[in-house]
Amino acid sequence: MLKIRQKLFQLGVSALFISSTVYADDTIEFNKGIPKLQAKSYVLMDYNSGQVLASLNPDQRHYPASLTKMMTSYVIGSALKQGYISNDDKVVVSENAWGAKFPGSSKMFLNLNQKVSVADLNRGIIIASGNDACVAMAEHISGTQKEFINVMNQYVKKFGLKNTHFATVHGLDDPNQYSSAYDMAIIGSRIIRDLPEEYKIYSEKEFTFNKIKQNNRNGLLWDKSMNVDGMKTGHTDEAGYNLVASANNANTRLISVVMGVPTYKGRETESKKLLKWGFANFETFKPLQAGKSIAEQSVYYGDKNKVHLGSFTDSYITIPKGKQSQLKARYELEGKVLKAPLVKGQVVGKVIYQLAGKDIASANLQVMEDVMESNILGQAWDWGVLTVKGLFN
Repeated sequence: MLKIRQKLFQLGVSALFISSTVYADDTIEFNKGIPKLQAKSYVLMDYNSGQVLASLNPDQRHYPASLTKMMTSYVIGSALKQGYISNDDKVVVSENAWGAKFPGSSKMFLNLNQKVSVADLNRGIIIASGNDACVAMAEHISGTQKEFINVMNQYVKKFGLKNTHFATVHGLDDPNQYSSAYDMAIIGSRIIRDLPEEYKIYSEKEFTFNKIKQNNRNGLLWDKSMNVDGMKTGHTDEAGYNLVASANNANTRLISVVMGVPTYKGRETESKKLLKWGFANFETFKPLQAGKSIAEQSVYYGDKNKVHLGSFTDSYITIPKGKQSQLKARYELEGKVLKAPLVKGQVVGKVIYQLAGKDIASANLQVMEDVMESNILGQAWDWGVLTVKGLFN
């Protein structure tokens, strides 16, 4: 029964994948006046719009260290959401997951053959950054670490990450394991969006197990100058100090990633600089509301003459503060005209946002209702109309 569950879970990877309908355009200059950071690479991303507000070497490959545990956490959270495992499941700690196997590195301090709940192990991964807990959960879900890593890399592919590959479940350095600041921002955003119950754990400041209390290593959770509610730290000698952090302010949520910072406290200092700069200089709003029609367009060869166009998902856009009144929008169809049949939700074009004369973002334009083909007479009439129009184009 366990093997059946494991196979089904691996096949179910695609079930939670949702593609974004908002696309940022790199033609606008967002990162003027950005503070200088001591990091080998960094990214500041708006969570809702996906717009990268500032970056340095965003696609450069680095050892992710314990940032790896974010993908481990995603796999666990997905398994919980899909019902393949439950928080009350008891996991028996194997020889591989025994805390003694990880001397000198972060761990939950698991004892050999100890029975531990999934809920505790999950917190041991996210809060205490336990390498031992990662192995225990990998074996519980997939049977072996190798099979669990395969699932992690399936998600890498589904998320479209170009500079990430996992070779461990915990993040200890491996020559075949790497990620980038941009890819880590995407993984962070997917946890927040897809797995809100999983993300809540990232805000917890401490975790006690086996009478050992460990604080969350993300020191920004204690910073009262901004509302940081996640995410994850990482460090090895090769990786340096890494931190993915997320904070929200009014209607804006930002995700920062710093990699290769030289000091422990520096990763917090540099992340804070990025987040504060982002909140001070940008704002995010929702110009396109899910389910709301924005235009009515003629349609040919159909049982209707007009069709409503809009979007079935909210779209967000991030712009410099004070520029909202200057924002313009237009929509463009993929073809010259719309022709039946059309299916509700079908993408037929794009809404394009423009600022200072430059296209800065776009969103999919969708048909809001079905349009069936008309009868022969109706189609003949529309053919004639289009033929006449073609003479004047």
